[in-house]
Amino acid sequence: MSGKKIYDIFVIGGGVNGCGIARDAAGRGYSVALAEKGDFASGTSSAATKLIHGGLRYLEHYEFRLVREALMEREVLWAMAPHIIWPMRFVLPFQKGGVRPAWLIRLGLFLYDHLGGRKLLPATKTLDLRRDVAGKPLKPVFATAFEYSDGWVDDARFVVLNARDAQQRGATILNRTRVVSARREAGLWRIETFDEKSGQAGVYTARMLVNASGPWVDTVLSGVFGRNNVHNVRLVQGSHIIVKKKFADPRAYFFQNPDGRIIFAIPYERDFTLIGTTDRDYTGDPANVRISAEETSYLCNAASEYFSEPVKTEDIVWTYSGVRPLFDDGASKAQEATRDYVLKVEGADGEAPLLNVFGGKLTTYRRLAEHALEKIGSAIGAKGNAWTASSHLPGGDFGVNGYEEQVKALLARYPFLERVHGERLVRNYGTDAGELLGAASGVADLGRHFGGTLYEIEVRWLVEREWAVTADDILWRRTKQGLRLNEEQIAELNDFLRVPEPA
Repeated sequence: MSGKKIYDIFVIGGGVNGCGIARDAAGRGYSVALAEKGDFASGTSSAATKLIHGGLRYLEHYEFRLVREALMEREVLWAMAPHIIWPMRFVLPFQKGGVRPAWLIRLGLFLYDHLGGRKLLPATKTLDLRRDVAGKPLKPVFATAFEYSDGWVDDARFVVLNARDAQQRGATILNRTRVVSARREAGLWRIETFDEKSGQAGVYTARMLVNASGPWVDTVLSGVFGRNNVHNVRLVQGSHIIVKKKFADPRAYFFQNPDGRIIFAIPYERDFTLIGTTDRDYTGDPANVRISAEETSYLCNAASEYFSEPVKTEDIVWTYSGVRPLFDDGASKAQEATRDYVLKVEGADGEAPLLNVFGGKLTTYRRLAEHALEKIGSAIGAKGNAWTASSHLPGGDFGVNGYEEQVKALLARYPFLERVHGERLVRNYGTDAGELLGAASGVADLGRHFGGTLYEIEVRWLVEREWAVTADDILWRRTKQGLRLNEEQIAELNDFLRVPEPA
């Protein structure tokens, strides 16, 4: 495509921040294009601990503004996408002589309860682990715990749904499209792209450019813009392990480690437990990040300090690792670097402006987008008003406590579905699940069965509606059914995806 159309905004990066900014801007009436060099959420945004949370530990580093904003966002985001976001209770076991004294934890939890306008989420309470079932999987030395509320999110679906909503509001969304260069010409940006799918080069023109490329933000500044000695972000690696289910309780655990770091143990995809994350500086290419043997041992050993039944490497069924692009504030330790975001606009008078996005987290993506739109409005003229606080992402147009009703309605409409299949479809697609299944009246109408609860009808939806190209896009980012399929089934799915549609 060549650039006769002049877009108001061109966004580089299809993670949560880029897609969030594109969605907000499109909803205000700006003309928007977004380019993502790979799959949406294929970087940091699918490698999180998958929490919608205030960040209890950030209080220790006096990040009150960030924590308050994040706490206020928990219920806003829950209402926006109740299919992929839901409340979760966290159990924080306490031991005398531990890393943090009880008074400090109580103070932190008091602030957590009262700093962010909590309305629906239940308050903190103290547990006797000798009586509460939360103590059952833990070592008997842990007699007391604090229980508090936060939220859970299907992070990669969160990103894709933002991209879908942006497109539905008029944005041009380009997946697997690399920005090769960007330069200012006659008060506008001229952006050259390369579509990895078609092999076609493209040229776009925009009044303003947004660099929301996450851990590649400095790489884009040096490679696309040709700058030298760029250093704005500190890359911090976070890795997770998925093990066979360690406990039946729906609550998650918050474990404190002697080195001051914390990890979570969280119920995951019905039959598993997610354990993470690590915090260590990373200097390589973010595309090549993998969990190290050292991190694997660290997570297993840290969890084994709490669980009666040790976590062993042979229990691991999957791992994932990502790089968080934290704004480089000069902190000495990776876990102390600020989790807050920084937005910087560049461009002299008469020059096309550039907005660089540094840092950010899933929970604050919507507010980051609003702040970005304030800067965009100042730079190229304001359009529309802030609107996302009371909006719904695709499939999320039902009440925060309406999940079970949605499942019941779907199973009544499609009685041939197994309950576990119906529950997953509502979790992934919400009110769009019926549109996905369409006129299906029996299992045969779902098409080829790839394993788990993944059928051809869903695969085709993901390719046609959600930009899926490879088996990884489908199995690990959009459905998590990779946990259910064996290598042969995954190969069959890849073969299916490579078969061209009949003419």
